[in-house]
This record gives sequence, structure tokens and C-alpha cells, in this order.
Amino acid sequence: MAGGKAAAEFEDLLPMMADKLGGEGLISELCNGFRLLMDTEKEVITFESLKKNSALLELQDLRDDELLSMIREGIRDLV
Repeated sequence: MAGGKAAAEFEDLLPMMADKLGGEGLISELCNGFRLLMDTEKEVITFESLKKNSALLELQDLRDDELLSMIREGIRDLV
């Protein structure tokens, strides 16, 4: 996965998803994805939960540094 490429693809598809699903449908899908990847005890996405559940999204070939980069990006978005 190239550094900025995945983010650009996500940003490009987000308006289309919003148009197709509507606001509530989009939020619902985003929440479903979060629940799929989160640590159920901590209720956050951790490195361990992302690594464990990434196979569900056919992302099992991502390296640890790529997964950590995803976690760091999520943290930056919160600040």
C-alpha cells in the first residue's frame, strides 16, 4: 500500500458513498467498520486488534509498520 494513495482513494470514494448511502447510511457503515476492527474490551482500534482483524478485509499482507502507520494516522485525526 503506497503511503498517500490509500488516503486519496478513500477521499475520492467518500462523496460517492455519501450520495449513495445518505448521511445516516454512511455513518452506519463507518461505525460497522470501526466495530469490526476494534478491540471489544477497550472499545478502540489497537494495533493488535487491527492486525488480528485485517484479514477480514483481505489486508493480512500489510506489514506491521503499515498497520502502525494507520493507527498513527487515526490518532492524528483525533487531535
